[in-house]
Amino acid sequence: MSQNNKRPMRGRFAPTPSGELHIGNAWAALLSWLQVRSSSGIFVLRMEDIDTQRSRPHLARQILDDLYWLGLDWDEGPDVGGPFGPYTQSECLEYYMEALNQLGGMGCLYPCFCSRADLMAAARAPHGLSSEGPAYPGTCRNLTAEEAARKSLDKQPSLRFKVPHEIISFQDGVAGLQVFDAAAGGDFIVRRADGMISYQLAVVVDDHRMQITDILRGADLLDSVPRQLMLYKALGMEAPSFAHVPLFMGPDGKRLAKRHGGTSLAAIRETGTAPERLLGWLMWVAGLIGKPEPLSAYDCIPLFQMDKLPAMPIIITDEILSRLHG
Repeated sequence: MSQNNKRPMRGRFAPTPSGELHIGNAWAALLSWLQVRSSSGIFVLRMEDIDTQRSRPHLARQILDDLYWLGLDWDEGPDVGGPFGPYTQSECLEYYMEALNQLGGMGCLYPCFCSRADLMAAARAPHGLSSEGPAYPGTCRNLTAEEAARKSLDKQPSLRFKVPHEIISFQDGVAGLQVFDAAAGGDFIVRRADGMISYQLAVVVDDHRMQITDILRGADLLDSVPRQLMLYKALGMEAPSFAHVPLFMGPDGKRLAKRHGGTSLAAIRETGTAPERLLGWLMWVAGLIGKPEPLSAYDCIPLFQMDKLPAMPIIITDEILSRLHG
């Protein structure tokens, strides 16, 4: 349910075109799509290619093709347009710069000259951890303007957001009540030294600009929420509601990846597996049906129940995977 009941639900799926979609991505895409479609909302596809070094245009095209093969559709996106475009991050730099300037003008940012070696040394200290690595110890936070100007002669700095000392709590639609010490993660980067805008800032600007009310995504991004909530607050934006679904893990307990076999949608398509079989398997894994059976995407809509989704990581054993093909 969106935080603002006066607005229609607007959800999104936002893949990064740095690799092929796999069944874990399909799981998140399907559940996000079902959340929106079951509420008669607007579904948005956004291509998160802000990291131009890792993103590949041919993979962006393949992602669209794989999602259409799966039977998913969207009301707004890179290929269909919409009122809140562009829907490709590499085309949105002006919006991110505007947000950076706003944050800078409010004194929320500071230049950081720490090298990778400096950060690795800091990582050995007992600071907090997040999905982005060890907490930044604040080395450059209290540089004077003169010190920063002198260091700028030798090195282009990154920009960090000054994290306030406060407790942040929110109700996650799947994971339940979440409470974070904001400062535990340290001040985080919003613009790298090479000029690339961070994921945290880009996603906040885009979700606000596209009027996203509800975000359903993988649990690996759960600890990004406090940082994003701080940015929403600083920029005077209303935050959406969040729901984080568990990740698919291999039998080794590690996140499902290429080493676990042919789990990409491209590989599954090559075996001749029908998309309806994959969708039914995903619905079974989600606990929304009693056994795997072929379903179309639209067959799945009346079966979707957020409160039935599992909260713990899902181990994809060979036996479970065999139910997809057998």
